[in-house]
Amino acid sequence: MLEFFGRFHPVFVHLPIGILLLACICIILSFWTRFSSLKPALPIMLLLGMLSAVVSCLTGYFLANGGDYDGKLVSNHQWMGISVAVLSLILLIIHQKVKSNVILGSISGVLIILISVTGHFGGSLTHGADYLTAPLKSDGAKVGAAIPPIANIQEAFVYQHAIQPLLKSRCYSCHGSEKQKGKLRLDQEVFILKGGEDGHTLVKGKADESELIKRLLLPLTHDDHMAPKEKPQLTANEIALLKWWIDNGADFKKKFKELPQPEIIKPVLAALQKGETVAGETTASEIPSEEVGAVDEKVLQQFTSLGISVFPVAQNTNYLSANFINAVSMGKEVQDLIKSIKKQLTWLKLENGKVTDQTLDAIKDCKNLTRLSLNYTAVTDAGLAKLKDLEQLQSLSLVGTKITANGINQLKKSKNLKFLYLYQTNINKADLLKIKKLLPKVSLDTGNYKVPLLAQDTAVLKAP
Repeated sequence: MLEFFGRFHPVFVHLPIGILLLACICIILSFWTRFSSLKPALPIMLLLGMLSAVVSCLTGYFLANGGDYDGKLVSNHQWMGISVAVLSLILLIIHQKVKSNVILGSISGVLIILISVTGHFGGSLTHGADYLTAPLKSDGAKVGAAIPPIANIQEAFVYQHAIQPLLKSRCYSCHGSEKQKGKLRLDQEVFILKGGEDGHTLVKGKADESELIKRLLLPLTHDDHMAPKEKPQLTANEIALLKWWIDNGADFKKKFKELPQPEIIKPVLAALQKGETVAGETTASEIPSEEVGAVDEKVLQQFTSLGISVFPVAQNTNYLSANFINAVSMGKEVQDLIKSIKKQLTWLKLENGKVTDQTLDAIKDCKNLTRLSLNYTAVTDAGLAKLKDLEQLQSLSLVGTKITANGINQLKKSKNLKFLYLYQTNINKADLLKIKKLLPKVSLDTGNYKVPLLAQDTAVLKAP
């Protein structure tokens, strides 16, 4: 309950700022005969200012105890606020008893300074400690760029040179050392992995299941959307970069060259190396331009109850991404649910051992589908025949399936197909040459990435 009252602090805090500043200015002006008519109004102004300062201190104390704030900055703001309340009370008591303009003017001047400094600390808590000075800094990054240019992208460290600067620019003001909204800190590895009050924010290897990504993709008007709508938003490329990092284990030590780099992430990395603002919409072509209606919330809840993750593919769109990796069933009930969102479904991960050729009957009418992953499913060549009418399909992943070259031949009419992932399938080198001739515009990814072994990757245990 006290935390509830604490949330009124931003409402009350502006009252003493305005009233006390006006009172102090009027006190100083009243020293001149032409403004002596202001004197009768001073007692009520000082009283209202003092009372609102006291209320602001109380609500601020309750808000700080809510656990969202920490560090020296909140302590400084708190004591400066108390000083404002105490000094305003002193000024209220003595302003009629003391006739010295020097004393009254000095106290008023000190109070103006205290109010200004207290307000600055409060603004720093809300917007970040360097909010005021950030525009004056020059670290080589372009204006508005969250990530500074990376000259040699492959030799750079993913977290240190890209992810951390991105989080610092877009997230630290709410989830840094001075403020932890939802008890979440994103400024250090240990806190990122710990998560916030809702549990793990980041699930290594599973970006679609990570709360961080889910909240980034919520509609801008949603209460849980990150970042708040009044603050700079992450671009599609920045979100793609985060997803790529998380999907590859969210490692805090590895370099870019040590992680697999599919075609979809290469434009993002190229933009970083060129020093361009990572703001391009790399996924824009994978989201239909014609908007569709929203899916009923009750339908989405049915997916959740079955262990299926469904969320928007980007901000401010009704198109959806669905992940079936934890689906408890792939029976008729689930297939009917898929059909109910056939217009909105555009990215689909059917990475579940229960998925068969029959399952694909449920998606053959998903005409807006652009990404489809069938990794480690029981899908065969016969099932691929059901995908031939998915004209918007751009990315198809068949890793770990029993697909052969005969199945791939059925995709020759897929005019928009750009990426095909064939690692651990029944397709050999000779088949790849035929597929390249059949699909000359498609990028074939056969896996077998070679990641160098570093000294720090090996732990040597010695007997005591």
